Amino acid sequence: MISIKQFLPRSLLGRSLLIIVTPLILLQVVSAVIFFESHWDKVSLRLARSVAGDTASLIELLKQNPSPDDKGRYLELWSAHKFITASLRKDEILPNAPSKGSGLMEDVLNRALRETLRQPFRIDSERLKRHVIVQVQMTDSVLHLIISRKRLFSSTTYVFVIWMVGTSLILFGVATIFMRNQVKPIRRLAVAADNFGKGRDVTQFKPEGAREVRQAASAFLAMRERISRQISQRTDMLAGVSHDLRTPLTRMKLQLAMIKQTDGAKELSSDVEEMEHMLEGYLAFARGEGTETPRPSDVSTVLNEVVAQAHRKSKAIDLHTEGELMVPLRPQAFKRCMTNLIDNAIRYANHVTVRAGTRGNAIEITVDDDGPGIPEDQREDVFKSFYRIDNSRNPETGGVGLGLTIARDAIRSHGGDITLSDSPLSGLRARVRLPL
Repeated sequence: MISIKQFLPRSLLGRSLLIIVTPLILLQVVSAVIFFESHWDKVSLRLARSVAGDTASLIELLKQNPSPDDKGRYLELWSAHKFITASLRKDEILPNAPSKGSGLMEDVLNRALRETLRQPFRIDSERLKRHVIVQVQMTDSVLHLIISRKRLFSSTTYVFVIWMVGTSLILFGVATIFMRNQVKPIRRLAVAADNFGKGRDVTQFKPEGAREVRQAASAFLAMRERISRQISQRTDMLAGVSHDLRTPLTRMKLQLAMIKQTDGAKELSSDVEEMEHMLEGYLAFARGEGTETPRPSDVSTVLNEVVAQAHRKSKAIDLHTEGELMVPLRPQAFKRCMTNLIDNAIRYANHVTVRAGTRGNAIEITVDDDGPGIPEDQREDVFKSFYRIDNSRNPETGGVGLGLTIARDAIRSHGGDITLSDSPLSGLRARVRLPL
């Protein structure tokens, strides 16, 4: 089913102009209808009746004065003062053929002549460009009249149309300029919100425009401050708690090292190590939400550094990047994200491929492996904090369930996202998209 929304403009500027233009067009249509019904029709009919009246008067004078001299004098008089070139064609008979030409002017003239004349007549508006030919059958001749179109057409029609169209175009241009200036602050607000979502600097943004737009901009700035403050407090809290717990854990490790032979010491040592892993995850999570300033960075350079570190683990990694891929990044957060993704891949696979390139309006990075993969129904769950797949991960071989969480948070702070899918290598594919 076709909806009218499919044909409406999608931008605010387009819809605003539509709101302005639609009444303007309706007003012009109504004005045109009223003009043609009241002015054009009446004025044209009166002009046609004037021509018909002059024609009838000439015919009556020719009938009352049959002498050739009188007829010639009257024909000269009409040609000089009536904008009608009149002549008599003796011994001619009006051909039995329809009039040539169609249009409102011809219809009105035909109507007026029918009302005034009793003789047969014929109208030809096609032969001459600026004149209309009217032939009237007389008793022994045909009255041939060449009538100027100025007597049948009012120039006020053109004036009316020109003024109507001209003023409409001027109003439309003024409305376009005005609405464009009103929409600019909204676009700036949208750009600022998008940049803030991508972790970019928006300190130069200031409220401007109409009162409602200023209110929205002020609300955005207040929201930005609240979110930044909450993130900072959360980061400080996680970093503080993680740091404070390191001291008692270190003492516990020393005590366990001295009582290795005690029953349960091995299990307790394992718990302490797991707690250390968790603290490392907390610290990494806190650093990921830190105040690192985004700056233009080359994704290819960062990937080369991450892959170079991964090569030290003696895993086969194939890296291919499409040249320089510049985008505003928090380099450390992005590097930690890609390290987590590649470490996860090489932990369970024998071969890993990393590809990066521009796809549309984003940079796309794929990490493919030939490992066992992750069941489709758990691919979103693995991004949850502390979620682990029991069959493939444990504290000895895996982390504490924060690696993918940290990776997705880091990418989403740049305005992008991470998704998991099947890999062409029969394993798992992690797809990272970063908006340009």
